[in-house]
This record gives sequence, structure tokens and C-alpha cells, in this order.
Amino acid sequence: MKDETEQLRYPIGRYSAALPLTDAQVSAAIQSIAELPARLQEAVAPMTPAQLDTPYREGGWTVRQVIHHLPDSHLNGYMRQKLALTEDLPTIRPYDEGAWANLPDSLLGPPEVSVALLTALHQRWVLLLRSLQPPQLDRKFIHPQGGEQRIRDHIGMYAWHGAHHLAHITALQKRKGW
Repeated sequence: MKDETEQLRYPIGRYSAALPLTDAQVSAAIQSIAELPARLQEAVAPMTPAQLDTPYREGGWTVRQVIHHLPDSHLNGYMRQKLALTEDLPTIRPYDEGAWANLPDSLLGPPEVSVALLTALHQRWVLLLRSLQPPQLDRKFIHPQGGEQRIRDHIGMYAWHGAHHLAHITALQKRKGW
């Protein structure tokens, strides 16, 4: 049961990377970030309202909440990286993602709005990320719970994060035969 629960929670496995990421790994992660909105759109476009309101696992968020969580989280990631690029070792502010996922816009909002937001955000983010030079990729911020984080490693974590939540949706679709 524990292995099954772990597989449902982490369908692509938990995030794990040898840090710091190499330039080649960063480039691959940026490409993954660039591709996420189209992959998400493809996965969720045919879903019915009832399917969107189905939890991806028992006790987990609905597909709708996952869709809305992605731009919420990635907006925070984008801002953290911009702060690290423009301030000297800033301390970022965490947010309660579970509380955000339970707000009315996440519970009821049309998924197309968040897919469009994610698409626009990732266009800007990827433009920025592809312009960064190695010294910029090595700039850091402080996360109150996670300590110092380099932009290059943060990019890798967000590439994983997008793939992780996309897999929640596609694994549910496969299990349900949708």
C-alpha cells in the first residue's frame, strides 16, 4: 500500500538531482519548462467538468486544482529567480500552496484561464532563462525552510515540478481509461 501511495503521489519519483546542475542539465530543464504549457493543454483539453473535478489520488487535489496550482507555483518560482537576479541574496517569502489550492479560483475556475496564464508566464520565463550567463545562474536566494538555493538548481526543480504535476493528470487519465 505504501509503494502504491508513493507512486500516486510521485508518479515520476521524488525530485533528486546532483547539485549544482551542469549547464547541459540546465538547458534541458529550460526546454522542459518551455514545453510544459502545450503538454498540459494537450492533456486537459478533452477532459469533462466531472473529470476535472476528480482527485488524482485519494486525499489529493482535483485535476482542476493541479492545473491552477501550476501557474501559482511557477509565478512564485519566476519571482524568486528575478529577486535573486536583482538583489543580493534575498530571502524569499514562502506561501501555503494547500491554502491557495482551496481558494475559490482554484476550486471553481475554468482551467483554460490557468493554462493561458502558464503559457504567457513560461514564454517570459524561458526568454529570461535562456538569456542567463553562468554567473547569473549561480546567483542565490534564501528560502526560509530550504536554505540557500542557486538559480540553476531552482530551474531543475521547476522542470521536475511541472513534469510531476502533469504526470498526476496523465496517470489518472490512464488509470481511468479517459
